Amino acid sequence: MSTQAASFPYSLILGSASPRRMELLKALGFDFQVMVRPVNEEELPNIPVEEVAEWLAKTKAHAFQDLLSAQPQHLVITADTVVWKEKAMYGKPANRQQAIQMLMDLQGTTHQVSTAVCLAHASGFKSFTDTAVVQVRPLSQPEIEQYVDQAQPFDKAGGYGIQEWFGMACIERIEGNFYTIMGLPTVLLFSALNQFKPVS
Repeated sequence: MSTQAASFPYSLILGSASPRRMELLKALGFDFQVMVRPVNEEELPNIPVEEVAEWLAKTKAHAFQDLLSAQPQHLVITADTVVWKEKAMYGKPANRQQAIQMLMDLQGTTHQVSTAVCLAHASGFKSFTDTAVVQVRPLSQPEIEQYVDQAQPFDKAGGYGIQEWFGMACIERIEGNFYTIMGLPTVLLFSALNQFKPVS
């Protein structure tokens, strides 16, 4: 057990099956268990695209209300990442062609990546969003097709992983936190966890 985990007063649950989020939360020094509650991510309300990630993180957190009411020693972390450009949202590609099309749209341009986190406790919910700006160099369709075929990025918003070859070879510039793009705004999350007080 890490020093951080030993001093943390709650039993943490990560409400996400994302390997990247598991890796980052572990690297921050926290012990946790993974538990995922299914939610419908398709029926979004009519809200601005920059608010979607936080709405989804809150929706995922509310799915744990019954558990939290019965076991107030738990603190649940849920998160969602949205890639967007000019108000158009790029979710997880459903297939090869969709992944290729997404990256064709993003290549040679700037887009935004918003990751939201919700901390859920029996006493209430606290949420926040961090957004980074990403510049992708111009790419040819063969380059994109080769990446999609090799990386199979179908579980990643926007069809790419910043920590993979795409991030090393294709991302020219980032404004913001690298880990926000990877799936967790680690600086904000670390601070929020260490300052967390149940909502009165």
